[in-house]
Amino acid sequence: MGGSGLVVRDLSVGYGPVRALRRVSLEVPEGAVVTVLGSNGAGKSTLLRAVSRTLSFHGGAVTEGTVSLGGRRLDGLGPDRVVAAGVSQVPEGRRVFARMTVADNLRAGALRADGGRAGRAAALHRVHELFPVLAERAQQRAGLLSGGEQQMLAVARALMAAPKVLLLDEPSLGLAPLMAERIADTVREINTQGTSVLLVEQNAALALRLATRAYVLEVGEVTLSGPAAELAASDEVRRRYLGVVDEDAAADAEQAGGVRRTLTRWKG
Repeated sequence: MGGSGLVVRDLSVGYGPVRALRRVSLEVPEGAVVTVLGSNGAGKSTLLRAVSRTLSFHGGAVTEGTVSLGGRRLDGLGPDRVVAAGVSQVPEGRRVFARMTVADNLRAGALRADGGRAGRAAALHRVHELFPVLAERAQQRAGLLSGGEQQMLAVARALMAAPKVLLLDEPSLGLAPLMAERIADTVREINTQGTSVLLVEQNAALALRLATRAYVLEVGEVTLSGPAAELAASDEVRRRYLGVVDEDAAADAEQAGGVRRTLTRWKG
């Protein structure tokens, strides 16, 4: 594991007596998009909460392991200090402040940002360029936005802290396919602008298109990892997460794409 990006090493998490993660390790290099796949209950959201230090709000706790960004340990910090260190999370279900205006939601996202007034202005300019509709709806209550617009606001709020790493938890959940693709395009643009992304996403096909590397969580453990293209070409991943059941068709697609199905099974 390198030390320049976000590094999770041997992380275990429990909710009381229930073990949710067991010795999970992964890395998000600088400038990368990394995705975590897995079924419901596999521990994906728990992983993001452990990184952002919000586990205690959900009754969980890290029992062993470390999380670091650029060589700096994050696992001893409070959630606000993690944001200040460069990690922002967009939670599942958007969780915007429904009674507050769009503008006030964005101001809330900048509370722990460095850079003063100039930094906040630059961040606001960035999110308005990414999501022009939020500039148009600045004085509208967030609860009156559509589901897709609320997801845009949730992402924009996280970006107001100018993070080095953005944690995205199911950004396409509940969205129409067209809106999900718009969110995916925005993730690509955010990454192009220099922000690394750790993406948890039930839509495996979408996630594997966005990511350079992927990990598969099963019952709290990493069982597969490798380049996203290799996982996308894997019969096992196709069958379990992409809905491909015709093995011959999967093999033909793999051969046509010229991608080897060499996957890493986690041994830990």
